[in-house]
Amino acid sequence: MKQIADDKFIVSVKVGPKGQITVPIQARKMFDIKEGDTLMVMGDASRGIALVKSDEFYKLMGGVFDERH
Repeated sequence: MKQIADDKFIVSVKVGPKGQITVPIQARKMFDIKEGDTLMVMGDASRGIALVKSDEFYKLMGGVFDERH
């Protein structure tokens, strides 16, 4: 892990045989990710992949997306 600033870091993870990754402890602590939390996986072919806690995603979107869909 490389700590870039108090609120920024970069770390590599390996993809397992089932396509799974482990969210590093630094990210779990920084973003208060706990067992059972749901993460949104967003992708853009030219920019990459992002993970966001689902509750934060829905707050950010301001109701544009309804969790029931």
